[in-house]
Amino acid sequence: MKKTYKIEVDCANCANKMEDAAKKTAGVADATVNFMTQKMTVEFEEGADVASVMKQVLKSCKRVEDDCEIYL
Repeated sequence: MKKTYKIEVDCANCANKMEDAAKKTAGVADATVNFMTQKMTVEFEEGADVASVMKQVLKSCKRVEDDCEIYL
């Protein structure tokens, strides 16, 4: 399953860091961050709990870029 989330990030490099952090999160099959549209698309692994996975994605992103936001 794929879902798209509105995000808030200040620079393209930070968006790349967020994308890398999201991809490394358990339950995420793939993730892309588009800095220009301020959106993150996440493809979840089969049977993943979307809500809990996205909480972990947000934590991971905050670790690499503390002033980013993902609107869940």
